[in-house]
Amino acid sequence: MHLQFPNDFFWGTSTAAAQIETASNHSFKGLESRDGFVFDRTSDHELRRDEDVEHIARFGSVYRCSVDWARLQTQPNGLFDPETVAEYSHFFEKLTARNMKIMFVLHHFANPKWFEDMGGWLHEENIGYFTNFTQQCIDHFGKYATMWNTFNEPNVYAGGGYLIGNFPPHHRSYTKTMMVLKNMSTAHNTAYDLLKVADSSKKVGISQNTACFEGLNLGGRIVAKILDWLFHVQTARFFEKVDFMGISYYAHILLDPQFISEIHRPGALDKMGLPHDKMWAYKPEGLGIILRRFHKKYKKPFIITENGVCTEDNAVRINAIKDYLQVIHGVIQEGIPVEGYIHWTTFDNFEWDLGPTYCF
Repeated sequence: MHLQFPNDFFWGTSTAAAQIETASNHSFKGLESRDGFVFDRTSDHELRRDEDVEHIARFGSVYRCSVDWARLQTQPNGLFDPETVAEYSHFFEKLTARNMKIMFVLHHFANPKWFEDMGGWLHEENIGYFTNFTQQCIDHFGKYATMWNTFNEPNVYAGGGYLIGNFPPHHRSYTKTMMVLKNMSTAHNTAYDLLKVADSSKKVGISQNTACFEGLNLGGRIVAKILDWLFHVQTARFFEKVDFMGISYYAHILLDPQFISEIHRPGALDKMGLPHDKMWAYKPEGLGIILRRFHKKYKKPFIITENGVCTEDNAVRINAIKDYLQVIHGVIQEGIPVEGYIHWTTFDNFEWDLGPTYCF
């Protein structure tokens, strides 16, 4: 089947600095992952940037990426490290020379250790440190950024770090989760204003992680309803000041009321006869459900900021991309504004708490 997308629809791939650069003094450094590896050396991107530019340029016209806050700013409100600024600037210049547009992500999960030691996103008084970081990113890298993505998946960050506890700092508190989201929301709104003052023509947005939650029994349906509310209602309301809404989608999450996945219960999905990758059940049409739902509520343009499957089988990955693009094409035909598709990810990397054997 041939799918014709709008002429101004764009394509690209995405990475996170912490997942592809050797760990600096950031919050994930030293974390032991589910597959037994320690978060330290990842994909050597900082040693191979010139080579990696060639790969990035093959995959579209947009590259969504972040920088390492901990490497750039080694102390609160400190000036950016000149050598690190020069390194990133050289990389961005190379991308620009290849006619790549950059979606600059300000926060992608990892914080400097000094920020964590001061209480991180739990404390309102720490918002100013992120504001300072944002302003220096504008000053040093603003000329390279075509679009800005303030926070990547704040629902995953807050949920992982403060509710479930699989991310640093490993808290388990609903109250703390809501405090973190509130403070990140304030930081987002401040950053939005700074970015618009710097250049009002550049779009500023958020990236929301989404999923298709389904309960298989009464307990599962209750938990699915709660997770759906947390992910798609509660978090989104904190981040409505946007020019576009970034949507990340990977998972059909089944509950009974515990998670049924390859991560938590390997083999269970096969016994149920359900397609899946190395993590979650597979339901591409769930992305369409999410896009229709968010469009009805927010009436904002969409960019698919992350999408993919966790597999080492390239044939599976290629077929998944085809499946997802059919879904996206379908909602565009319905009049829902989806402006681009950014695949996760450009390179194999270190998948946060799971480890490098979880390949995207």
